[in-house]
Parts: sequence; structure tokens; C-alpha cells
Amino acid sequence: MSDTNDKTTHFGFETVPEADKAGRVQGVFNSVASKYDVMNDVMSMGIHRVWKDAMMDWLAPRPGQHLLDVAGGTGDISFRFLKRAGHGQATVLDLTEPMLVEGRQRAEADQMSDSLSWVVGDAMALPFDDNTFDVYTISFGIRNVTRPQEALNEAFRVLKPGGRLMVLEFSQLLNDGLQKLYDLYSFNVIPRMGKLIANDYDSYQYLVESIRKFPDQETFLSMVRTAGFENAKYRNLSMGIAALHSGWKI
Repeated sequence: MSDTNDKTTHFGFETVPEADKAGRVQGVFNSVASKYDVMNDVMSMGIHRVWKDAMMDWLAPRPGQHLLDVAGGTGDISFRFLKRAGHGQATVLDLTEPMLVEGRQRAEADQMSDSLSWVVGDAMALPFDDNTFDVYTISFGIRNVTRPQEALNEAFRVLKPGGRLMVLEFSQLLNDGLQKLYDLYSFNVIPRMGKLIANDYDSYQYLVESIRKFPDQETFLSMVRTAGFENAKYRNLSMGIAALHSGWKI
């Protein structure tokens, strides 16, 4: 009988023991934390801001809601959520403390300090009670989780009845030719940008590979439904370079 410790997963294109992935992901984000926001702008040519605005448009935050922003890192989604809501609470959770440190140093964090809390934690074992939050978001983070289905299950657990899940993640282009062009850009340009701007080629090579290993839109939609979410849907952004998945705890 095989031991659960023998289970493997992917770290980019590399096969690694499941027990090793979280530590290696932490290593990546420890390395890139100080340049993470700058690299997001460079890698996406600023389009990640449009995608996050689209996320907020569909989410339509309401005053008084409590957000759990998982893999929230530098707080970008939480800041946007609180500005849209007018007033509310946001809990930013991330596995990597240096990412949270960067978030707390941003100007928005000072302006919204009464509405924000910052927690080091694991998406697969959230340190919160059942039925706690109105909204759960995870933006460009779930592909780094060792077992994404467990993260979705945890999202369902901590949301209140009537709560909303929204996942923003890189996905698969709808056109094979465009996908090949995008892959050429991703694999040949992004790691080199990482080296130039963040002095870190390997971490950005991993991030590109992790995108290609992540399930496509329909497969991930089925995972959202498996976690228990209803009225689950997705929207493609920029022809599928990224996708928004939404679901409700009913």
C-alpha cells in the first residue's frame, strides 16, 4: 500500500513530492516579493489592472461586506474591493509573509488600516471558522496551491450562506495559433524580464510553467461545482489569457 507521503504534484514542469511544493512556492514569492507589483505591470503590459477591474465589476462589492482575499499578497484585490464597497472589512491571507509585508507598506494600506487585517496562512487549511466571510477571492494564486480542490472546499466552508467565490487566474486561449504565440512570448520573454527587473530568472520560469499546468476553463469550472458552489460560471478575459470563475454558496 502506497504511503500518502509518496504523492507527487507539479512545480512548473517538474514533478515534486506534494510535501515539498508549498515550501518551494514560498521560496519563489520570498524571492520576488519586492518586485512583484512591478513585474505584474511589465509581464501583462498593465492589462492585469483591467482584469482586476473586470473582477470588481462582476463581483459588485457592497457596503459592510467582509472579504477574505486568499493569496492576497500585496493587497491589490483587497484595496480595490474596499474602495468599491465604500466601507467593509478585508482579510488578506498569504502563505508568504514577505508578500504581506510589501502589502502593508503600500500607501493604500495606511489609508485603509482600520478595514484591513493581514494573516499568514494556507489556502488548504484556512484558520477561520465556518460561515465567516461574505466574499472569497483568490487572484493569480490558486495555480500555486498544492491541491486546488482542497482550497476550493475550504473556500466553501468559510463562506456564509449566500457568500460569493471569485477566482481570477491565467487560463487557456481559445485559438491554438494564438496560444502558440502567447507561449512563445511567455517562455522566451517573461523569465528574461524577471532576470532583468527582479534578478530572478528561475522564479519567473516557474510562474510561466505553472500557467501551462493549470486546468482549462471548463475543467476548473467542474472543480468549483465539486466544492459545492452553485450558479457557477466563468468569463474569459483577453480571449482566455485569463479567466474569472464565479460561484455562490447557496
